[in-house]
Amino acid sequence: MIPRKLSKQALALSPSSTTLASPTAASSSLPASLADPSLPLPRLIVFDLDYTLWPFWVDTHVTPPLKPNAQHSAATDRCGEDFAFYGDVPAILQTLPQAGGGGANRIKLGVASRTSAPGLARDLLKMLHLPPANEGDKARRALDVFDGGMEIYPGSKIRHFETLQKRTGVRFEDMLFFDDESRNQETERLGLTMRLVRDGVTWDEVELGVEEWRRRRGYGRREGS
Repeated sequence: MIPRKLSKQALALSPSSTTLASPTAASSSLPASLADPSLPLPRLIVFDLDYTLWPFWVDTHVTPPLKPNAQHSAATDRCGEDFAFYGDVPAILQTLPQAGGGGANRIKLGVASRTSAPGLARDLLKMLHLPPANEGDKARRALDVFDGGMEIYPGSKIRHFETLQKRTGVRFEDMLFFDDESRNQETERLGLTMRLVRDGVTWDEVELGVEEWRRRRGYGRREGS
């Protein structure tokens, strides 16, 4: 794992940490490789939290209590520091379930985090809202998009995924996982695919993760890539 011993001030000044969710409709549509109905997609996509969906350790950098801003695009802690998702994350969480045509084929989203502050992580997911997907829609809490389950507690993520599998009934082979720590690649022995990210989840990372998942399932890279 790459050391990230950053001060709260450094985090607050980081471009990625200050890119806040827009209160308007989500601006990012699905990339072509995810919108193509002829190509297979994972049934469950799972995300780590710290340095994957947001650029900080929630159990180290955040000092409760938290208070959301008016747009619910960020939350401020007791020390006056602001905390938000990485820039692409709100649109990814809002739009990704639409891949595969939605309905019965919609992608489920989940969380697998080993933070020692699970309550604080859930509070932040409640406070951070996603911009509406379409004009006229209402924003919704990030917490509410994780219909595949949320396993947030310390320990090996093997346990996290065994629980997610039992809850959803989705085979490990049909799961894609995004995480910033190489030690969590041990989860791949279950049969799932993990994409190791270093600077947070972006649309490019999502596409690369799906491509790797397809490759392991016997499908090649998309044409022109």
